[in-house]
Amino acid sequence: MLTLAILESTVFFVLSLVHFNWVVGGKFGFAKALPTNVNGERVLNPQKKDSLIVALGLLLFALYYLQVGVVGLHLIAGPQWLLTFLGWGIPLVFFLRIIGDFKYIGIFKKIKDTGFAVLDNKFYIPLCFFLFINGVIIKVV
Repeated sequence: MLTLAILESTVFFVLSLVHFNWVVGGKFGFAKALPTNVNGERVLNPQKKDSLIVALGLLLFALYYLQVGVVGLHLIAGPQWLLTFLGWGIPLVFFLRIIGDFKYIGIFKKIKDTGFAVLDNKFYIPLCFFLFINGVIIKVV
């Protein structure tokens, strides 16, 4: 379980760094991370504050799994129900991301021929599945 927790934490930390990069104006991967319609127009237009919220959330997820993996490490203080909520809530978020919005995102998307849709199928959905399965295994074991 230690290995899975450290791996999960590392992935979330890297994703957090990517989002923090966008907050400070970086462009790495930004254009390919947003769904587009068939005309190539973005259907989401997040602002820097949106990227900041996601970056902080991903950092919280990274700290949670680091704390779960390393016995005696207390990075997140709070009642036990909060840690239980995070333990099940984080995998749930990624399960919902796998399912998607039924139009542009996820395994049931209707728009499948855009650059984002191709990356979603090849990279984003498998990554979300990995994070979901690992999160459930960590919580159950």
